[in-house]
Amino acid sequence: MAPDTAYLALEAPLLRLQKNDRIQIVVSASAPELAAPFNSGVGSYRVGDDGNVSTVVDRSSSTSGYTVDQEGTIGFPILGKMRVEGLTLEEVREMVRGALIAKEYINNPTVKVELLNLKISVMGAVGSQSVLQVPEAQITLLEAITQAGGLSILADPQAVFVIREQDGVRKKYVNDIESKSIFDSPTYYLQQNDIVYVEPRVAPTTPREQRNRQFLSLSIAITGFIVSMYTLFK
Repeated sequence: MAPDTAYLALEAPLLRLQKNDRIQIVVSASAPELAAPFNSGVGSYRVGDDGNVSTVVDRSSSTSGYTVDQEGTIGFPILGKMRVEGLTLEEVREMVRGALIAKEYINNPTVKVELLNLKISVMGAVGSQSVLQVPEAQITLLEAITQAGGLSILADPQAVFVIREQDGVRKKYVNDIESKSIFDSPTYYLQQNDIVYVEPRVAPTTPREQRNRQFLSLSIAITGFIVSMYTLFK
């Protein structure tokens, strides 16, 4: 990147839900008792035709949120199965809110949706290889590297890989974080379960490899000396 040069900042893409993601959905209303049946962790309820609320056992929800199953759905109290795979958090919020209003359970509900499993694995030539638990909805590649202790002295900044799985297919992206092209990379903004690998310039050698290299260098030197002496006194 050139100093004192402005580069266009791209808008962060919205995260879309994938299978095995966990989300938390919290419903609020002016009358708390109306929202309680729809909140995870308070038990499950059924609203009868007469408007009465009865408690039932619902094992599809828990305090840890809702897991997107292999069909791309979640089991939501009272509303039943809802397909959320491929949707953004805002789209899930509007879907739940719209269903509550359409079925006349709550006239003007407030719905909050959060992704609970936004984690990034950072490996290779960094200060501290780790799995980052990200509390926010977005994190950039540069932020992830910084949180992992930054690049080590062995790191190659032109070989920063991001391995991403989408629709059952894994793909490796190569990034040069010293180039302005990093801001145009599809992996500049990371997604849930991305793997970041920083390739070292030269792989560190083990003590045994160092001894072998020293022995090889010594052998080459001795051989060269013998050949030189043989040529000299031939």
